[in-house]
Amino acid sequence: MDQSQPQTLQGAVLFSYLNAAIALVFTLIAGQSPFLLVFILLAAAAYGIANEKRIAYWAAVVLACAYLLGVLALMVTGAALSGILNLLFAGILVAMLLHPESRHYQRIWFK
Repeated sequence: MDQSQPQTLQGAVLFSYLNAAIALVFTLIAGQSPFLLVFILLAAAAYGIANEKRIAYWAAVVLACAYLLGVLALMVTGAALSGILNLLFAGILVAMLLHPESRHYQRIWFK
């Protein structure tokens, strides 16, 4: 984690790492996780964000939006009734990444 980045980006990086770790543990315990690949790619993108890579920032935005849409699709089809909390967390991740402070910082400092 890069402590010089704004809090919104730091939170998004930490949240991405935690999501990947929880998905990995859940996969080991329950044997399934519908978004495991997305979380692993999101953790890799978070590593890129911590190292100020512009392509990693946009990859994280795309992956976070894909996660949000996936959770929304599971809720609409009725496959996951506990999806409200997942939907909230997915929305928070997208909001942290697309926050004006995050976008401004990546526009100026990322390579």
